[in-house]
Parts: sequence; structure tokens; C-alpha cells
Amino acid sequence: MKAAALNAATGLRTTPQAGGTTQSKTTMPEPLRTESSATPAPAEPSLAELAARRAARRKPAARRPAGPMELVALPLFTVALLLGVWEILVRQYKVPVSLLPAPSAIGARLVETFPTLLQHTVPTTIETVASFALASVAGVMLAILLTYSRLVNSALYPSVVFFQLIPKVALAPLFIVWMGIGSPARLAFAVFIAFFPVVVATMAGLRDTPPDMLRLCRGLTATPWQVFTSVRLPYAVPHIFSGMKIAVTFSMIGVIVAEFISAQEGLGYLIVFASSQADTALILAAILVLCTMGLVLYALVVWAEKIALRLYGAH
Repeated sequence: MKAAALNAATGLRTTPQAGGTTQSKTTMPEPLRTESSATPAPAEPSLAELAARRAARRKPAARRPAGPMELVALPLFTVALLLGVWEILVRQYKVPVSLLPAPSAIGARLVETFPTLLQHTVPTTIETVASFALASVAGVMLAILLTYSRLVNSALYPSVVFFQLIPKVALAPLFIVWMGIGSPARLAFAVFIAFFPVVVATMAGLRDTPPDMLRLCRGLTATPWQVFTSVRLPYAVPHIFSGMKIAVTFSMIGVIVAEFISAQEGLGYLIVFASSQADTALILAAILVLCTMGLVLYALVVWAEKIALRLYGAH
């Protein structure tokens, strides 16, 4: 009994021996088997998997598309806030109207002189559109020539870049001396300013054609004209319109600068006339009309780009 009690207390097991004697035998307890030790350990991820997981963590989340509140309401609210601050500051500090009129005074002057502004907007718009069209056509044609002819490129491209580095406003009086004070001088000056962005953008587009497409055309024995009309020009369409978006604003700037110097009509002439009368409200009203005209022309170019890409683009 004493042995049994001792075994229960110490965990030792006694074995009865012959002759009534007992011999103690120590038996170590078996280790506990847990569920985790029975389940095989997961395999270590490879370096490629770790890199993929790291790249997935670094990938930015997709941006949600802007809603109408963000596209329309936020810009309108910002403009209204700026105009409100302008109105308050002018009234608070009693700024003279000849120096800086309040937005309400500019709006009143715009309504009062709207027929006159509209009358002078017509010639400015016509000359801007005409100079933009001439600059676009001349720029695309010159870019094609410079891209396809190495000799022409070597002969003309440095001169084209050199003339574009000259400050354009300094050349405006020369155009008046050479071509008179009529509309041709203003058109020529505006074309001279606007055609260079079209040249550079078109050359970049024509040279951006994927090499595999050109190799495919050579493999199909396509003629140079087929390669140009079917491959190079479609790939250059986005670049051409990028240059045209810049050219449309440069055309308007060229026409306005020319009207400052030699014109009897147009918004540039009206701005010079208003400055001689210290009519700052009329100047700002004319500038507001110019901004509206520029936005409309730019939107038309963007709309034409979408149509061209849908009908003729390669992307």
C-alpha cells in the first residue's frame, strides 16, 4: 500500500519481483501531443512571391472618377469665392475705379458695352481662326518634310529653332513695316507665332511610331505612302492635336499683339483705346470676352481631337 501511494505521488512504477520483493522502475512520462505539432508547417514563400506581395502593397488604389460636384460645383465655388474677396477688398479699401474696379462694376460695364464688344470680337475671332488654320497646315506640312528628308532637316530645322528663340513681340513692328497695317500683317505675325508648336509636336508623333509596326509594314511590302497614311499618321494624331491646342492660344495672342500696333478694329484695338481713356472696367470686360473666346476655341480643338481619334487614330 505504501508503495502504491508512493508511486501515485512520484509517478514511478514498481514492478513486483519474485520472492515478494518489489523493484522500482522509473518510466518517463510521454510528451504531450498538440495539434500544432501534428500539422505540417506551411512552406516558406519564395522570393518571387514576396516581391509580388510587396508590389501589390505598393500599388496605389484606383482613383474614383470625379463626380459632377467636383467637376462643376467646385470650380464655380472657387471662382465665386475669389470674386467675393475681390469685391469686398475693393469696397473696403475704396480702390479707385480707374485703378481696379470691383467685379460688379466690370459686369455692369460688360452689359453696357456688349454691342461694342461683340462688334470688335468678330474680326478678332476671324483672324484668330484663320491664322490657327494656316499655322496648323503649315506646321504639319513642314514637320512631314523635316521628318522624311534628312537634307531638308539639316538645312531648315536649325533656322526654324533659331527664329523661335527670338522674342516674338520684338518682331511685330517689322511685320507692319513689311506688310502694312492691314489684316495680312496680323495674320502673318500670328502664324509665325503659332506654327512652331505644331511642327515640334508633329515631328515627335511621326517619329513615335512603334518599330515593330514599321517592320511589319516592310514585311508586307507596303509602299512608303501606305506606311505614312496607315501607320505613321494615325500614331501621330494625338501629338498633332497637342501642338494644335497650344497653337490656338498662340494664334489669339499673335492677333491681339498685332491689333495693339496696327488695327482700327478688334478687341486688341478696343483695349488700347480703353487704356487711353483710363476705362479699366472696359479693359477687363474685353479681357473677359477674350478669355471666353479662347475657351470656346480650345474646346472646339478638343472636340475635333476626339472625332479624329475615333475615326483615324491608332490608339
